[in-house]
Amino acid sequence: MKYGLIAGNGRFPFLLLENAREQGIEIAVAAIKEETNPEIESVAAKVEWIGVGQLGHLIRFFKREQVTHAIMAGQVKHRQIFRLSAIPDLKMVRLLARLAMKNTDSLIGAVAAELEQNGITLVDSTSFLTKLLAPTGQISRRPLSRDEQRDIEFGIRMAAHIAGLDIGQTIAVKDRAVVAVEAMEGTDAVIQRAGEITARRPFVVIKVAKPNQDMRFDVPVVGVGTVEAMRDAGATAISITAGRTIMFDRDELIDLANRYRIAVVGMPLEIDSSIGSRE
Repeated sequence: MKYGLIAGNGRFPFLLLENAREQGIEIAVAAIKEETNPEIESVAAKVEWIGVGQLGHLIRFFKREQVTHAIMAGQVKHRQIFRLSAIPDLKMVRLLARLAMKNTDSLIGAVAAELEQNGITLVDSTSFLTKLLAPTGQISRRPLSRDEQRDIEFGIRMAAHIAGLDIGQTIAVKDRAVVAVEAMEGTDAVIQRAGEITARRPFVVIKVAKPNQDMRFDVPVVGVGTVEAMRDAGATAISITAGRTIMFDRDELIDLANRYRIAVVGMPLEIDSSIGSRE
């Protein structure tokens, strides 16, 4: 069995490679030209640079490297598909033409099916990172206030519906009202927008896995940047889906949340109202 990595942006690909190396597993990396940090070449034994729309190139590279199992790690911004710089090759053009919808699930699901047809199985993106998944319950030191708990109870159901429609996985809530909804811009951007709308008055952030989250791709991720964005925007608490959200730099994230007095809790999609709250 040989693994291949489809590497997007951020630290996810680097963490995956680091944990795979600790387990003695070598991975061939398909780096996305428009997204992947060039430093990937310093930590991977084999790197091939591939345009975001070059599906045929990706498959040829994996076959050449005798890859049988592939992992997606790191975001590839959906809007890249709509940019002229992302010129698709013939295989991608044919794939796009078959899609009734071009949302994230449909697009990446079709890519996964195309890989499968070529003898390459897409596997769980947390395969080497299970220790980074969010636990259930209170994660940072400060518990939720009663108002934060109520906002999260209200918002988590809204967020689950929106995520189920493949619109976005993050919302901001204040006083049981939805302030902002993520679309293609990403978590940090929607937090910033919520801060502008609320004039930096306290609000909560809810980031959820999809109701039927496919752990092979589009797994929710939070990191130090998420906490920094919350502090800058005035957000006071964040709820993430336990067992379905990756926490990058977990110790540093928690230390920073404690310093800023930001409450961080891990919730199942079906929430228990007693988790992390105080009277």
